[in-house]
Amino acid sequence: MEGRRAVSNCRERGTENGGRGLQLRAAVLALLLLPVPCSLLTAQGLPPLPDTTGWGVHVLALARDDQGTIWAGTYGRGIFRLPAGSRTWENLHHDTTATSLSWDFVHAIAFGQRGEIWYGTVGNGWGLSLDGGATWRNWTLSQLGPEWQYVAPNGIQVRGDTSFVGTADGIQLTTDDGQHWTALIDSVGPPSRGPADTAFPVLESEYIRRLGLDRRGLLVATPKGNQRLILTADGWLGAPVPVASFAPLDRVVVGGVALKGTICGIRLAVDTMPCYNRPTAPAADSAKDPLTIWFRRPISRNDNSYIDQTYRYGSTMGGNFQQHQGVEFNNADGTPVHAIGRGVVVYAGPAEAGALTVAIRHDSILATPTGRDFIYSVYYHNSSLLVKVGDRVATGQIISLVGNTGRATNDHLHLEVHASPVDSVALIVDSLERYPRYTTNPELWIDPLQGTGIVAGVVRDTAGRPVPQARIYGLLKPEPTETPFSYAETYGDKAHSHPLYHEDFAVSDVLPGTYIIGTDIDGVKVFRKVTVVAGQLTWVEFRP
Repeated sequence: MEGRRAVSNCRERGTENGGRGLQLRAAVLALLLLPVPCSLLTAQGLPPLPDTTGWGVHVLALARDDQGTIWAGTYGRGIFRLPAGSRTWENLHHDTTATSLSWDFVHAIAFGQRGEIWYGTVGNGWGLSLDGGATWRNWTLSQLGPEWQYVAPNGIQVRGDTSFVGTADGIQLTTDDGQHWTALIDSVGPPSRGPADTAFPVLESEYIRRLGLDRRGLLVATPKGNQRLILTADGWLGAPVPVASFAPLDRVVVGGVALKGTICGIRLAVDTMPCYNRPTAPAADSAKDPLTIWFRRPISRNDNSYIDQTYRYGSTMGGNFQQHQGVEFNNADGTPVHAIGRGVVVYAGPAEAGALTVAIRHDSILATPTGRDFIYSVYYHNSSLLVKVGDRVATGQIISLVGNTGRATNDHLHLEVHASPVDSVALIVDSLERYPRYTTNPELWIDPLQGTGIVAGVVRDTAGRPVPQARIYGLLKPEPTETPFSYAETYGDKAHSHPLYHEDFAVSDVLPGTYIIGTDIDGVKVFRKVTVVAGQLTWVEFRP
């Protein structure tokens, strides 16, 4: 399927884009110095990755070992590898055995000089194989504790006998294939060594976005800036660097041509065309001003103010988790949490599964066709609470610090926004209630990042009924790379629409532009063209 689409897209570039498409193809052919057929432009002669969905295989990590084998880490499909000279991809994936991959969302792949193969995941730690990928030793929740499980994109680096794993909670390094570890962390919040025997507080922030090596040491990018870490006789030391040079993510060179992993497979590194390029119906409405963007973000732009893209409101991460009641902001423990709007603190203490929680009833009241709704925001998993019940808080006031209390497997803030017809705190925060009844999608209440817009809409079957957990493909959201965007999901039976929109899904922080997006309805692919405008909401309806 991916191979057929590659041919189709290449032809469309030559016809729909006229001279620009032809010039691109000519430039690529000149670069190759070979009369390469159009169908090979996307992957330089590689066989297509096995695609069971028809929407392409999302490649998160791409690497090539010393034997010429190409390794592709994917979003939910594990690892595909192509031995040198082979025309068949082999699939390594998570199964019931203890020596399989720990998780099929693979974000990093690296190789050691003694045949070591490392991989890192989005949310379930990392692993090592010493037998060519036949079996794996994994470090997950039981070895790491409630931190260290989000590996940064391309976040494993190897030099000599030392392997570095960069995560959302710091760096772990080993010189003996994981028998012993050393942690590099920051000095903010409760210290966590994970599996390490020794820890050095040398990082400006534990939240690692990029990891690289140069001749002088280890390069690190965090929300607080770039550093170079150097091993001295006294241990690890860190120093800021104004500019850090990191290798491009997800790149390999085959036949002298650079290839990259993309949301729809392996393509030429110079290819910027969208995954889906076909005539289709436009969205039902053009972009308009959103109705209730009333609140600010709970995390400062100086920290990680991006929403986790893998586990959005109503999402199940492709059927792997329970339906989500809020949105996540992954940050190092101790990061300040800000009130999204003014109001009164109505709850401050342990809540569901023991998570330290703050709830605010806002001054804003939403008028609906059936009456009025009280608006609450709730902040979970904090390490410390800085307000108490009855306190009046201002917009942007620091109310707590990020942590991992309760049912959390990493340091993060879980934010909920409730629109309740009843002014009852018990209906908003209940330690025994896993699915609160009045949650709504926070992305329709908090301001989108500067220069971005919102896409929301419905997916309905032939009878006009909502299609639960349908996947919407085609939106491109490059940030944050630490939690990559693959597709949006419609709500299931535990999520709730906005009282004024009655939407089935909503995605904010989308870069302006025109997109072809699609979904499956009763086994039929349905496409729509949407145009995103900064600061506005684009409404789209999918119907057969």
